[in-house]
Order: sequence, then C-alpha cells, then structure tokens
Amino acid sequence: MAQDDPRIEALREMRARAKMGGGGDKIDRQHAKGKLTARERLDLLLDQGSFTELEPFVIQRDTPEDEAYLGDGVVTGYGTVEGRTVYVYAQDFTVMGGALGEMHSHKICRVMDLAAANGSPIVGLIDSGGARIQEGVKSLGGYAEIFKRNAQYSGVVPQISLILGPCAGGAAYSPALTDLIIMVEKQSFMFLTGPQVIKTVTGEETDFESLGGAQVHLNVSGTAHLITKDEQAALALVRYVLGYLPANNVENPPLVSSADDPSRLASNLNSLVPMDPREPYSMHTVIESVVDQGSFLELQAGYARNAIVGLARFGGMTVGILAQEPSVMAGVIDIDAADKLCRTVRFCDAFNIPLVTFVDSPGFLPGVGQEHRGIIRHGAKVLFAYSEATVPKISVVTRKAYGGAYVVMSSKYLGTDINYAWPSAEIAVMGPEGATNILYRRDLAEAEDPEAERARLEEEYRQRYLTPYAAAHAGYVDEVIEPAETRMKIINALRAIMHKSEHHPSRKHGNMPV
Repeated sequence: MAQDDPRIEALREMRARAKMGGGGDKIDRQHAKGKLTARERLDLLLDQGSFTELEPFVIQRDTPEDEAYLGDGVVTGYGTVEGRTVYVYAQDFTVMGGALGEMHSHKICRVMDLAAANGSPIVGLIDSGGARIQEGVKSLGGYAEIFKRNAQYSGVVPQISLILGPCAGGAAYSPALTDLIIMVEKQSFMFLTGPQVIKTVTGEETDFESLGGAQVHLNVSGTAHLITKDEQAALALVRYVLGYLPANNVENPPLVSSADDPSRLASNLNSLVPMDPREPYSMHTVIESVVDQGSFLELQAGYARNAIVGLARFGGMTVGILAQEPSVMAGVIDIDAADKLCRTVRFCDAFNIPLVTFVDSPGFLPGVGQEHRGIIRHGAKVLFAYSEATVPKISVVTRKAYGGAYVVMSSKYLGTDINYAWPSAEIAVMGPEGATNILYRRDLAEAEDPEAERARLEEEYRQRYLTPYAAAHAGYVDEVIEPAETRMKIINALRAIMHKSEHHPSRKHGNMPV
C-alpha cells in the first residue's frame, strides 16, 4: 500500500491545529462556562456537512508561525441553511478572548464581500473582548473596515448578528448596523463603556448584566430584537428567522406551503373590540387570529410595548406586521414606538417584504418631555418610512385612527394599496371628547345640564364623523369588513398586489429626519 506524501501529512496536521483554536485547555474553559466553541456553533447553525472554511491558515502579522494561532481567532466561510447559501463568521473566544486584530478583520471583511457579491445573507457569531490592544491602530482600522461594509451592504443582503458572549466598546457598532440582533440571557453583553470605566468617570456602580445584558437590550435600549435562554436555541432561531427572508434585495421572500385555510374565518374577532372605546383589548389576539397559525415572530417584544412589530405569514407569504397595542398606553405613539415602527418598515421594504398594518391609536403621546425630546422628528420618521416604501402595503383600522396617528400608520395617502376598516373603526382628527370641547364650548357653557349635553354632543359627533362609513363615503378606506373576514381579505389583497411595481424620482437617497 502506497504511503501518503509527507506534504499531505503536513497539511493534515495544520488542519488539525487550526481546528484546536486556542488549545485544549482553553476549549475546556469555554465549555466549563457553558459555552460552545466557534466551530461547534457553526455545526449547529448550518446544514450538516455543508460548511466550507475560508482562510483557516491566516495568522497575525509579524508573528512566527510556530507561535501564531492559525485562523487568528475567527472561523469564516459559507454553508447552507435549509439548502440556501449563507456566509458566516464565528469569533473564537479561545484565541486571545476573540479580540479583533488586522488579519481577524481581514477574514471577516473577505466573507462579507463574498456574501454581497453572491447575494447571500451574512450571519456573524460574536464572542469577543473587543479590539486587540497590542495591535494598536490596526485593530481600530480593522473595525472601521467591518463597519463600512455593514453600512454599504445594508439593504443588499440580510445581516444577522448573534451575540454569544461579550461585545464591548466599538465592537458593538457592527451588530448595531445589522438588520437583526439575537442575544442569549446571562451570556450576551453589549456596551460601549464597561462597569469599571463608568465607575471611574461617574461613580456609578453597575455590572455587566445590568449594564448591557440581553434583557436590558430587549426591554430598555431596544437594541436587541430577539433573545433566547441558551445559545443552542439562539442558533436554531437564526435558522428559523432566515426562513422568512429572501437571500438578497432583488429576490422575494420564500413562499412556503401552509396548512392553514386561506378562507378561514376568525369569528372570535367579531366580538373582540369593546363597545366602550375606552376599554382595552389585545391587538396580539387580532394578529395571532389572522396570520398563518403559529407564524407570528414578534421582534423587540419588550421595548415600546405600545407598538407591535414582527414577521408573519399569510397563506405562506412572508409579511411584516406593524400595529399598536391598545392595552398598553392606549396604543399611543411615543418616541420609542415611532423608532420601532420606522425601523421595521425600512427593513421590510429593503427586502421586498409586504407590510400589513393594524391601526388603533388615539394619536401621539402628549407632554413636554416628548416634545422636548423630538416627538415631531421621530414621528416624521414613520411618515418618511411608509411614504418611501414601495412594497405592497395593506392597512386595517380596527378602532381609533385619530389625527397624526391615522396619517402616519399606513394611510391611503401615504401610498398604501389596500385600506380596510372594521365596523368599530373611528377615523377623525381627534376623539369626540376633545372635539366637543372645541366645537361646542359655548353650547356647553349655556346648557342647563352641561354633562348631559356633553354626552349628547359627543354621541352626535361620533355618529356623524367617527363611523368607518364616513371615511368609506369619502374614499379614505376601500371597504368596511367584518373582523372575522380579515384573514381572507388580507390574503386576497396580497395575491392581487404581490407584483406591484412602483418607482420614485431618481435620487442619491432621501434625508430622513434621523
């Protein structure tokens, strides 16, 4: 039997060395923390046997080969998820704590360029202590090269960041520039300045979890879109999310088979909205009742809970969902809700995902604090996003659509294709209480029984101006529908407008009021 060429044996040894990362002891320490290695994570993320590694033998510059770590602390390449090509990079915490240097950055940039050139998603598995101090400005330049690509390829291919450990300092800007961020409870941390720096500068005591843990970024900062209990679930979630998205900005989202009857009536919705317009109900119930069963994936669920955003399917078609939650702050739109809605509209529009909007809002949140913090500017973002979006757009007014909230939430005159209203819809400049105070101030002052007169005038205003039929008579909605019919109506509308083509005047880009 012929003996292998010794050069082949040398190659095998080098491959084995590259797979060991920082070495067995450091891999053991990674496992002792309950964390997987970079390669173990890629095995779970990608279809079995599909991963092809790129540049596994790259080493840090000016380092003797026998002292260097092959791969320089990051594993890069491509594979498939459900048969679709995905480009990936996974930082290896066993090599210098996953710290980024010049060649580490080079590998990430290389795989990002390939993803964009080939129209495939890029998924980053982040587990790094930040910049490699010993490389000085080369590390900073390396981060800048990544940030530039995050920005240039935004809206070209989906970019998903999975935070599986620390993501500190300037490193946090890269995931912040991507489309979706997924974090793991008690394991993921993102912050610009660590607890020690904060204590030195401000005297405030904090720790990693309370400063930038998963719950903080899901519920307080709004930076994270999804969180999971462990990294195995996070990796499975990435696979699930990719199933909603196209590979790039010139493809449509995947159409999947659905066992949920497109003509299914949601009879529970016919009695969902209370007769008293001041009583709350759950918009989550509306959404879950009309989308394909089990398909609603809510994003940023803990942040600005007065707004709801996410992805879902109707008849197997991916859509973006936007809505108000009337059981939280009566569904008013505040600064955080406006940002949440705007971001989702632009994400969906970038990747040809139709928008379905459910409207129940009494308007923008009043108050000096909101005005001083720029509610005008933030609300204008939503206007801008809906007006700019060229994807198919459908709206359903379930109850209140007052004033600016009516206009910004996918109204017909922002370019929405199909507008429905339920019989419970109220579309007007303002609610009956405020309108009565303005229109009938003198009548109320002169009335023998002001409260009885107020109630009469409010009801008169409601019947004359707030019914959905007044809006339908004027052409502001296309049809008043039974709530139970909503699923069927939306699916039929999506099928009718799915090939919509819309072109705006040529320009470099708009100037959204960010």
